[in-house]
Amino acid sequence: MKITFYGHACIGLKVEDVHVLIDPFISGNGKAAHINIDEIPADYILITHAHQDHILDVERIAKRTKAILVSNYEIITHYEKLGLEGHPMNHGGTWNFDFGKLKYVNAIHTSSFPDGSYGGQPGGFVIEGEHKTIYVAGDTALTMDMKLIPAQYDLDLAILPIGDNFTMGVDDAIIASKFIECDKLLGYHYDTFGYIEIDHEEAKRKFFEKDKDLMLLEIGNSIEL
Repeated sequence: MKITFYGHACIGLKVEDVHVLIDPFISGNGKAAHINIDEIPADYILITHAHQDHILDVERIAKRTKAILVSNYEIITHYEKLGLEGHPMNHGGTWNFDFGKLKYVNAIHTSSFPDGSYGGQPGGFVIEGEHKTIYVAGDTALTMDMKLIPAQYDLDLAILPIGDNFTMGVDDAIIASKFIECDKLLGYHYDTFGYIEIDHEEAKRKFFEKDKDLMLLEIGNSIEL
């Protein structure tokens, strides 16, 4: 499984020959100006919630790639009215896609479309593929619901927000990593704008002191899991 960081909370997964894109917000992110949005592959686009910094480029990419959107019922209904194809889910639901098995899990924060309309309840994803299991948390606060994840899954990687203010910060993300029983973390949702700027070295040090590995990728860079 190849994991690429496209900035903010946008992640690309390559599972076998299937490309999965999560929360595409690239064209509005000045730090990702070197990323050519029209070259990003996508067979599926997963959407954690309806805020603009997670959906800005959904239509543009989906119209070009014919990607299938996966999110909550309200978000999928919104995009189906725009002529895009989607697969609706809700919390606790699981579905077998051709890239692997996906479970839609709880996240704690707000969710609405840029025009203020209802975006349903936010979520995160547990994705199983290529004999690996990852947790993509979305913009969540620290929540006890995270303790349900290791009751079902042995995670190989967790992708957690660490920018604070709108999401968990570093200290809460460390607690979250204990709740989900995962020591290999990829940080996201940080540095995009002033409210969520972090000290990279301090963040990595705090995780290291708890015997955990926090990775902070440069935008456009990838890891193999």
